[in-house]
Amino acid sequence: MYFKDFSYFVTRETSFSAAHLLRGYNGECSHLHGHNWKVQVTVKASNLDELGMVIDFKVLDKEIKAVAEELDHHFINEVAPFDNINPTSENLAAFIFKELSARIDNERLAVFEVKVWETEKSCATVRR
Repeated sequence: MYFKDFSYFVTRETSFSAAHLLRGYNGECSHLHGHNWKVQVTVKASNLDELGMVIDFKVLDKEIKAVAEELDHHFINEVAPFDNINPTSENLAAFIFKELSARIDNERLAVFEVKVWETEKSCATVRR
């Protein structure tokens, strides 16, 4: 391999729209409301594949969208596991991280970081 001794990272974004409310929260977010959520996923690889890629952006995009579709245009509080835990940005990021990791992680690459924005100014990050 021409370039060795590196860690490689690629990042892809998607978005979805969904409603939620925060149980037990003392404030406006305890009421039903919605967001246009933005999701940013970073994948890390110890080496590149035979084409010189961490993962094809099209493949990564397809997998991220498949996970986001589980939440898109839903009342998140009714989607497992959020029927039992609060659908905070932090918990959404962890959910997306776990679901996406199950789909793409292998011996060469793994989900490294997931960021979930509920507004343009507020995001939560989960990192390996």
